[in-house]
Amino acid sequence: MPLWTCETCGAQFPNGGNPPASCVICEDERQFVNWKGQTFLTREELARGHRLVGRDDLGLTGIGLEPSFAIGQRALLVPQGDGCVMWDCIPLATDDAIQHVAALGGLKAIAISHPHYYGAVADWSDAFGGVPVYLHADDRAFVTRPHPSIVHWTGESHRIFDDVLLLRTGGHFAGATVLHSARSADGRGALLTGDIAQVTMDRRFVSFMYSYPNYMPLNAAAVRRIAAAVEPLAFDRIYGAWWGRNIASGAKVAFAASVARYLAAIA
Repeated sequence: MPLWTCETCGAQFPNGGNPPASCVICEDERQFVNWKGQTFLTREELARGHRLVGRDDLGLTGIGLEPSFAIGQRALLVPQGDGCVMWDCIPLATDDAIQHVAALGGLKAIAISHPHYYGAVADWSDAFGGVPVYLHADDRAFVTRPHPSIVHWTGESHRIFDDVLLLRTGGHFAGATVLHSARSADGRGALLTGDIAQVTMDRRFVSFMYSYPNYMPLNAAAVRRIAAAVEPLAFDRIYGAWWGRNIASGAKVAFAASVARYLAAIA
């Protein structure tokens, strides 16, 4: 029985003789159903048309699909002792990519910012012995492929290693999460935000949206909550959701300026 992958968002679905009737992630108002209708690929079809590439992205190893697929995100590997934490996920795990990650020490955990980046978390977890996949419980309803490795954490924060903290900010999704890595950026700290706080094209600011493809801005209260959640953290760098969409230095000041700019724009 094949595993199915949504062409629009990249979420993976369980084995079945026929593709799913719909994708709960794409039917949500923050995403959209493909203009040609809801379509799915088997894992094998996806692998035949795409390959995984790994390259440096501002000091962290990133992994993404070529040609771009679904939302076009890349996963990031945060070094953690003798292994890595995978931040956000991609829709495919190939033997070559798994060997590449194994050469870096393998995975010790996977953590995801929100449902648009669940991808093939189960495949990546299985490839490294069932490592835990941390998803916030507030977004439990969007899990398309249940798996025993998934940890539905609750509350406002969850420390998965001494220097790696998951922080629920809300906003884009109820369980929207950012990752704080205290040792990254040469010990100055880094915030990995996915598109919970989206690094803008000039890479000097971040911005906030409830839905990016449907142009629904986030309200002031939600943005203030995100700002309050990250304010206690020390960080000099922000890693966004796509290749090169990062703020290399001065990121905490840039974040505060971004919040002020955004609130002024929607006032």
